[in-house]
Amino acid sequence: MSAPALESLASAHQKSSRQRRLVSVLLLLPLLIYTAVFFVLPIGMMLYRAISNPELVQAFPRAVQALEQQTRSDSSNLPGDAVFEAVEQDFMHVENLGVIGEAARRMNYENSGYRFLITATARRYQWPANQPPVSGESPHARLTAIDPRWSTPELWEAFERASPAYTSYYLLTALDLERTTQGIQRVAPDKRVYLDLTFKTLKIAFVVSVLCLLLGFPFAVLLVKASRPFQMLLILAVMLPFWTSLLARTTAWIVVLQEKGIVNTLLLKLGLIDQPLPMIFDALGVYIVMVHILLPFTVLPLYSVMKGIPAHYMRASGSLGAHPVRGFLHVYLPLTLTGVGSGTLLTFIVAAGYYVTPTLVGSAREQMLGYFIAFYTNTTVNWGMASALGLVLILCVMAIYLVAARLVGIRQIAGLK
Repeated sequence: MSAPALESLASAHQKSSRQRRLVSVLLLLPLLIYTAVFFVLPIGMMLYRAISNPELVQAFPRAVQALEQQTRSDSSNLPGDAVFEAVEQDFMHVENLGVIGEAARRMNYENSGYRFLITATARRYQWPANQPPVSGESPHARLTAIDPRWSTPELWEAFERASPAYTSYYLLTALDLERTTQGIQRVAPDKRVYLDLTFKTLKIAFVVSVLCLLLGFPFAVLLVKASRPFQMLLILAVMLPFWTSLLARTTAWIVVLQEKGIVNTLLLKLGLIDQPLPMIFDALGVYIVMVHILLPFTVLPLYSVMKGIPAHYMRASGSLGAHPVRGFLHVYLPLTLTGVGSGTLLTFIVAAGYYVTPTLVGSAREQMLGYFIAFYTNTTVNWGMASALGLVLILCVMAIYLVAARLVGIRQIAGLK
């Protein structure tokens, strides 16, 4: 073949390769956009919210700038007159009182009484509008006349901690830590809430995952070995929870497990118990309901793996003299590890983020981390704290995923091998 013909063939091949790559990219583009918009962007926004601290910068821009440039008096450890004048100017020239409310709420995280201090001072400076509220020789004296706490070092220490545009406050609080003059330390024992809550969340998710595995493994084996009509019935039983609302399923369990519910009534009539068993609004109810709801997440991956295992493997092990138990442990079980790993991990991840079911069927002792994330998001509108708790939960789940990937293998968990 001549050289021009070879060059033409190579050019056509390159053009065809570019076209195939372009088609592949275009086919993947919707998935990439979906992942970026609904996964990467929310995670990034959550990370930003966990460290973002714009409240005082927006409400007191002059004061924050003056505080960065000021020098403290050695005798009182208070800021200079320029800072007090900047605070007064910020109060007098604020364009949106909403930012003052946000700043007051942020200061209230430092001390529960500072919200009233900020809002009361703002009201005095806004009525009459843009006029000093009281006479005095200096802004310092006028602010102190409104509230004596303006002359306390504790207030200004809190103001300095809350004034940076980015802060570690929310992340430290989510780990039961705080920043003091001696450095980062654990909070007082009566304020240590979130680490215990995180461990409780992981414990509940772990127990639910183990229970789902213990129940789901024999169920998946039965699915594989059952006759076709019975198999369809079992698959219908597994898929049924997906066809009903989570709230409806949880509410139905409340009816079943309450003191006068179906289970207690049946046990009383059979004479097995003398009084109703407490199966709702405690840990037992949470485990029962969550296992029922999450069992399909374990069964379906197990079933998809088990149906691909040839039945003659166990017969071959028996023909070689292996006891059925030994054959199961050394032949069948290792072949199902892909389904065990993926199903258990999927169940654990979903269980760790639950908050509706523990809220409805559990007591205050069984509330999980998701409940407090929803509380800070919907009730107190504290996006920083909600994002920090969400980030802690994500990091815990990622750490457990990496451990599982180390033990089982990422390709096995993903079902690629």
